[in-house]
Amino acid sequence: MRRLAAALVASAVGLALCLAPSASASSSLRIGIFDDGMVLYGEPDLVFPLLEKTGAQVVRVNLWWAGPSIRVATRRPKHPADPNDPAYNWDTYDRTVRFAAVSGMEPMFSIIGTPPWANAAKGWNVAPTKAKDLKLFAKAAQKRYSGTFVNADGITLPRVGLWLAWNEPNNPVFLKPQYRKVSGKWKIESGRNYARICNAVVQGVKSIDRHSLVACGATGPRGNNNPNSKRPSVSPVAFLRAMKKGGARGFDAYAHHPYYGSPAETPTTKPPPGKRGQPPTAVTLGNFDVLVNEIDRRYGKKMRIWITEYGYQTNPPDKIFGVTFRKQATYLTQAVAWARKNPRVDMFLWFLLTDEERLGGWQSGLMTADGKRKASFRAFERAVKKYGS
Repeated sequence: MRRLAAALVASAVGLALCLAPSASASSSLRIGIFDDGMVLYGEPDLVFPLLEKTGAQVVRVNLWWAGPSIRVATRRPKHPADPNDPAYNWDTYDRTVRFAAVSGMEPMFSIIGTPPWANAAKGWNVAPTKAKDLKLFAKAAQKRYSGTFVNADGITLPRVGLWLAWNEPNNPVFLKPQYRKVSGKWKIESGRNYARICNAVVQGVKSIDRHSLVACGATGPRGNNNPNSKRPSVSPVAFLRAMKKGGARGFDAYAHHPYYGSPAETPTTKPPPGKRGQPPTAVTLGNFDVLVNEIDRRYGKKMRIWITEYGYQTNPPDKIFGVTFRKQATYLTQAVAWARKNPRVDMFLWFLLTDEERLGGWQSGLMTADGKRKASFRAFERAVKKYGS
């Protein structure tokens, strides 16, 4: 117990020394949860009471324009900016925003997924051929969730004022291709295509509600910057430069997912250096200032920052990447405290509410797959009360 107490004290000291910003703390911090498996595919009568017990202020879900298992656009709409077009099926999302409103939570929609008709059937994770198609979908989505739209059942749907463009576009799982060869040289194609995605979502949402907040980036923590590898990806800083060069603009916040790289890393741990002693390509909480400095250079110091995914997996059940239940709770508390102290960060979302059932999935839930609460459940609840606004 003494060794544990000493370790926790040392960790807290490290957090204060390594991560505390020099400026004053953020004036506000929204704290929430991202768990599509539970929110979109689970039983809302069971899921939302649990979310409410955590104290979560925000619930993020992917708004699938078209995806592998769910889609709003069932076919090409004749009137794509009209949410009443019969090609659209919003049922899942109508249900979600209504449950969120009753539970006192603010929904965030991440628009993602390209329909086959919008990119010659190249796959949901390939950018649309015409950015205008995505812009019109975003416009329709904001119209429906403007807070004044009445659905076919005569119900006025709650407003959605928080939006995110895509998810981890520097990862080939979510956006491909990552690179393209031009005149014999490799270029970051994902950054260029993502700039068009970002602008389309921003323009579509803002054309209906200029007060809605839209975040772009949503970058994953790592990238190999190697177009010749088996799985090419782009590091967060390199991707940020590429999307800026591609013309991404007009968004309210830059979003990032600063996950740890190994179970030995705490929230204060800096990622290991790159090859041949080069600076690390990963951006975690331990070196978050690297990303902030790049945001300052590209978009100025007024750009807000959202952490739209973060979490630690647990062992059990993940024996390779997981930490103990106690450590998960401790690291959650430290990470939220860091976010609250950082004057630029307005949003912190934990991934997940409940562990995924498959062992090869993600096990960072506040609850186990069979519904038992981990220590992090209570830690999250306390963090919202202490640091949320």
